[in-house]
Amino acid sequence: MTEYNVRVSIIIPHWNGIDILSDCLISLFKSKHDSYEVIVVDNASTDGSQSWVKNKYPQVKLIENEKNYGYAGGCNLGALEAKGDFLVFLNNDTTQDPDWIQNLENFIKKDNMIAAVQPKVLNYFNKNIFDYAGGSGGHMDWFCFPYARGRIFSKQERDIGQYNDSKQCFWSSGTAFMVKKKLFFEAGKFDECFFSHMEEIDLCWRLQAMGFQIWVEPDAVVYHKNAFSMPMHSHKKYYLNHRNSLLMLFGNYSLKNTLVLGSGRILFELIAFGYSILNLNWKHSSAIIRSLLYFPFHINIILRKRNKFKKIRIQKDKDIMKNMLRNSIVINYYLKRMQVYSEIDSIDS
Repeated sequence: MTEYNVRVSIIIPHWNGIDILSDCLISLFKSKHDSYEVIVVDNASTDGSQSWVKNKYPQVKLIENEKNYGYAGGCNLGALEAKGDFLVFLNNDTTQDPDWIQNLENFIKKDNMIAAVQPKVLNYFNKNIFDYAGGSGGHMDWFCFPYARGRIFSKQERDIGQYNDSKQCFWSSGTAFMVKKKLFFEAGKFDECFFSHMEEIDLCWRLQAMGFQIWVEPDAVVYHKNAFSMPMHSHKKYYLNHRNSLLMLFGNYSLKNTLVLGSGRILFELIAFGYSILNLNWKHSSAIIRSLLYFPFHINIILRKRNKFKKIRIQKDKDIMKNMLRNSIVINYYLKRMQVYSEIDSIDS
């Protein structure tokens, strides 16, 4: 690593967990790349992470926040301090193959239309399966339910090389992805209203509205210790997943599609609420109601988001939606019990 002429800035948002961050940095500094910097954005940790980074890794640029700005806010602050032309947003609970940065950089330079690219994300504890957060390229259906090659809802596939092809996708995983800094700022950075979860999908949607592409490069590999920052089945995670998905739907579609697809999505939310009640899952059911109640009291946020999206849009919905699953992943997976990856490939072709 060199201090000058930095091409790649790696931004790691962090909140507590010195052991987790230590594993990440040990792995990261084994990366085979000649021009990168590491920026750790500490979101007001209470476990002494700040002094640990200063003492253990003086070469790391440390940003010390006075409060927790979440993934979105923390990454935005890190991006403002970045020197590189390429930004890499990286979770603190990851380890990486040594050549992952170079492989991502080589790929993103291939075409001016590529805005962002993610590596293949495998599970840290079982490296033979795709990780929940990103797999081998993120996708989404028209109702804003996300999934990935290698992971649909809670089902994670074994990695037997079936998704080792570089492929255009809809979103790159916030676990680890590279984006051109110029386009990141032109797209409006991460939306800090999201705080955490799906802000990377929202960003990728905006980049595509600007006419650019999102890809996965499986020759780069990252391993993820999923759900260390927030438990998988916590009320907060349920809430952010439901609310932020709806934020995208209400904020990014044209008015017509917002009304049509939004009505269908609300129906899915009510079905999910009923299902969680039947299963006595109070954390999930209360999170769904809380997410739905958010919007009548935050119309100003939706209007502001729609206005910002309109200013950068050059692609119409019909063009962006070609990169989405044409129907519902919920119906396909839960009701029809269909395998959808063949349909994904037909969409991409």
